[in-house]
Amino acid sequence: MVSDGQFKQYLRQISLPNMGEEGQSKLLKANVLVVGCGGLGTAASMYLAGAGVGCVVIADDDVVEVSNLPRQVTYHAKDIGIAKVECLKTSLQQQNPDVRVRSINKKLDGSQLLLEITLADVVVDCSDNLATRHAINAYCKQSDTDLVSAAAIGWNGQLSVFPFSSSLEIPCYRCLYPFDEIQGSSRCSESSVMGPLVGMMGLYQALETIKLVAGVHPQVTEQKPPTLKLFDGLNGQWQTLQIAREQTCTVCSTE
Repeated sequence: MVSDGQFKQYLRQISLPNMGEEGQSKLLKANVLVVGCGGLGTAASMYLAGAGVGCVVIADDDVVEVSNLPRQVTYHAKDIGIAKVECLKTSLQQQNPDVRVRSINKKLDGSQLLLEITLADVVVDCSDNLATRHAINAYCKQSDTDLVSAAAIGWNGQLSVFPFSSSLEIPCYRCLYPFDEIQGSSRCSESSVMGPLVGMMGLYQALETIKLVAGVHPQVTEQKPPTLKLFDGLNGQWQTLQIAREQTCTVCSTE
């Protein structure tokens, strides 16, 4: 149920014809895991908290550095040297005191990563390395947990949504990137990137997560599989590609 105070607070999104109080109630009960509190994670978590997601779990083992400030706008100069999850948790709680924020100041992996994914309704992958992305994908598939993944390097961004809770035979992140390493630098901290682009992709992750939780996300079927959305920030153009299912995928193949 949405209280009178919550109705007033979330009126603009409740007023959407395909949201209503039912959609808002789902948001208020949701548990969303955000892995990575850099540019993607800060942008995504701010809008998830603003939308009224009941519990936002944030995980990162890094501290704020001066080079983070141009693109991770939740952090300030006074936060340099402080754990990112500590700063972000404070910011989210000040933004919306009704949202429960749980912070994990460590790199999630192994059984703990699986446990946190199992507890979540949606996982927002904001990590900055391929190994973590593959682990998140595998555990989301294993636990039938929806996954929203994004990345941003240079002037280019990408976004994919994997609704594993549908139990459909759909492709996964490993079908898209079947290798375990990327030649050259694969971390944002070691690569050039335009700050607003990172924030933009994080906001899209929040939007897709809200749609999944509220039950208004476009239907994915085996005939209409997940897509890879590519954004060219320099020219302001989007391209959408269907993700093909890899029959020999070690995560989602049934053979």
